[in-house]
Amino acid sequence: MTQHPVSTPTWAQRLDNIQPFHVMRLLADAQALAAQGRDIIHLEVGEPDFPTPEPIIAAGQAALAAGHTRYTPAAGLPALRQAISDDYAQRFQVQVAPERIFVTPGASGALLLASALTVNPGMQVMMADPTYPCNRNFMALMGGQAQLIPVDASTDFQLSAQHIEQHWQANTGMLMLASPANPTGTLVTPQHLAQISQAVRARGGHLLVDEIYQGLTYDVPDHTALATDADALVINSFSKYFGMTGWRLGWLVVPEGAQAAVEKLAQNIFLAPSTPAQYAALAAFTPEAQAILQQRRQILAERRDYLVPALRALGMQVPVMPQGAFYVYAGIDHLTEDAMAWCQNLLNTQGVAVTPGLDFGVQGARQSIRLAYTCDLPRLEEAVQRIRDFIA
Repeated sequence: MTQHPVSTPTWAQRLDNIQPFHVMRLLADAQALAAQGRDIIHLEVGEPDFPTPEPIIAAGQAALAAGHTRYTPAAGLPALRQAISDDYAQRFQVQVAPERIFVTPGASGALLLASALTVNPGMQVMMADPTYPCNRNFMALMGGQAQLIPVDASTDFQLSAQHIEQHWQANTGMLMLASPANPTGTLVTPQHLAQISQAVRARGGHLLVDEIYQGLTYDVPDHTALATDADALVINSFSKYFGMTGWRLGWLVVPEGAQAAVEKLAQNIFLAPSTPAQYAALAAFTPEAQAILQQRRQILAERRDYLVPALRALGMQVPVMPQGAFYVYAGIDHLTEDAMAWCQNLLNTQGVAVTPGLDFGVQGARQSIRLAYTCDLPRLEEAVQRIRDFIA
């Protein structure tokens, strides 16, 4: 019998272009410390501390009791697509046909569909630095490349039409925005969005807008890119404003004419979103649920209004007041040149978990941290005191 040498199979080369979440290591360490009895204040994970509103939970329970556990169409429950369409019309006076709305397993499912629809191998997708890491990694998964453009306080840490003029290249095929943004909490104004849309359209590119924190804005009215550009691809989620993180439900709005292609992708990639979650989400648009959600938005605004001045008083740089989401992105270059080590030491000595900037980009990432104000005011005050002690 011929003996063949044993060789180890290799994994796909695309994994070389996918970066891990640094914060997950900190989260694991934080959980281990908590298991030992340490009091840990979690400001690292982007998940609201509020439970899912009771009307939504009740709707999900009723759906299970009624036996709604079979597949829905790949594009989602027709009634939910209509409810989302109605919400666009009511809140933003924007007409979005239900046929253009695809319900997905979380906003990640929407980003997967959008990137599979638009990104060719070798294509560059322009996005801000800093930005949410999955935005970069999903483009790499499709064989594309994130074209990171450093942004600063002069543009509220957002891309502008001027950035497009300066940096658009022959192989740039799409621009991706996030408004409100993770990690900075900043917004793109309707005026700037119109300029960006016009600049992208003039170059024959796609515009992809992440609106998963829509509804969580403070001091300014809510806005959707669809009011400015009907052909934009828009990602949204039931996780953040609606408080349904573990239900894993989001949606993607696609331009007219893309429906058949996106439905084909959805059928093959995930078949259908969670049926009980979709029935639960129908209750998210009821007056009862909306009253709860608006009250929570006000609570988050109060937390922001405490945390930003408190961090500035510690010498941290927060040059732009966050206007949305529930994050503060702070510069700590006067404290360290290694934010990852700084965060690890803060966790180990003070029991406060925050996210290092390395997860969000390159520019200034080693001297920046993100804090999520997803715990109540007394805990935020305790966290600030512990950070003050750590700095001292």
